[in-house]
Amino acid sequence: MEMEHEKMSVSKELSPDSAFCCAACHGGETWSPSHPLRGRAKSRSLSASPAPGSTKEFRRTRSLHGPSPVTTFGPKACVLQNPQTIMHIQDPGSQRLTWNKSPKSVLVIKKIRDASLLQPFKELCVYLMEENNMIVYVEKKVLEDPAIASDENFGPVKKKFCTFREDYDDISNQIDLIICLGGDGTLLYASSLFQGSVPPVMAFHLGSLGFLTPFNFENFQSQVTQVIEGNAAVVLRSRLKVRVVKELPGKKAALHNGLSENGLPGTGAEAGKQAMQFQVLNEVVIDRGPSSYLSNVDVYLDGHLITTVQGDGVIVSTPTGSTAYAAAAGASMVHPNVPAIMVTPICPHSLSFRPIVVPAGVELKIMLSPEARNTAWVSFDGRKRQEIHHGDSISITTSCYPLPSICVRDPVSDWFESLAQCLHWNVRKKQAHFTEEEDGDGGVREDG
Repeated sequence: MEMEHEKMSVSKELSPDSAFCCAACHGGETWSPSHPLRGRAKSRSLSASPAPGSTKEFRRTRSLHGPSPVTTFGPKACVLQNPQTIMHIQDPGSQRLTWNKSPKSVLVIKKIRDASLLQPFKELCVYLMEENNMIVYVEKKVLEDPAIASDENFGPVKKKFCTFREDYDDISNQIDLIICLGGDGTLLYASSLFQGSVPPVMAFHLGSLGFLTPFNFENFQSQVTQVIEGNAAVVLRSRLKVRVVKELPGKKAALHNGLSENGLPGTGAEAGKQAMQFQVLNEVVIDRGPSSYLSNVDVYLDGHLITTVQGDGVIVSTPTGSTAYAAAAGASMVHPNVPAIMVTPICPHSLSFRPIVVPAGVELKIMLSPEARNTAWVSFDGRKRQEIHHGDSISITTSCYPLPSICVRDPVSDWFESLAQCLHWNVRKKQAHFTEEEDGDGGVREDG
């Protein structure tokens, strides 16, 4: 069913003379409404845009990843500004969501092939459409589920959906709010759909782990209503901007409509090379793949060789990803509000190779060592896995487009609640206390 969608033009949000510079994402170029973003010609929402009516140039600092007074999320959302805030780095507890305009369109992401989610999915969609009069987007294959297709009572609601297909349809400028039903994978999938500014994400815990999904579905109506009305706590989860450049001997990679040959956003191609770009929420994993040899890759930081990884591979993760694969590999768990990038080796063949944390904003570059015996493989949040050969490079830095994840209470409380409930952090039987007859050495007191 064809439906009309509300459109917002950049000219309404930015004055014609306004401009800003973002060296991290645009190589120091000055952006203006007449200068479209590279690789996203249709994009109209910016993650780092000047305040309305402002003509001052804005330049992101190297350590600033998200909590900025001028950050917006999708077409209509932004962080509620605290008039008493003086510093750019805000107290995590003061980060709250507000809406420039009331949200009208919502993307509902449901875990595929999970029968237990069918009833919550139907209840949520009916509530959004009938009670809130919102436009609901879902992936086309969600409605192809036999349980949904055969439900006659759900038929009238089903006809009102707007559908899309991953890697074919661009919905990045049409979504005001995202609601996830499932586990942490649904949040990662939502991140992959938005290669630029990400709308606020409300994630319900209906999966297995649920570290990134703090909401329970029992009282979803009141929780959704509170978010739609605004002024909800939000944590800005930084993402990684990853650029992969591959050697294509004797071939020049062609770009069509800003996309590379495999359908991924491209940033331009040189003769004999192909460039692809990804926005990553959890981690970039470089591993040895099916080879029996150790991986052998060089790691550069801001152009300087810092080490060579010899082992099963290396993980480059965000603070959000520090509790995922990186934690399993021995890294420290870092709160999402800490502006940092984690570098964690996977089974290194060295006793002294420990995980490290580097400032957000630095650029890491990873390449196969000249003496490497085999190729390597790279994946992005567990997806788009591909082989890396000699001459290929992987450049990683902090993205200017964080993912705003809505909290139940506040960023600190929700994070420690997830550590305790999902990972059972520091859970053990308590030590028994001394009785009055026992002394501190474990012996029995002798009276007299």
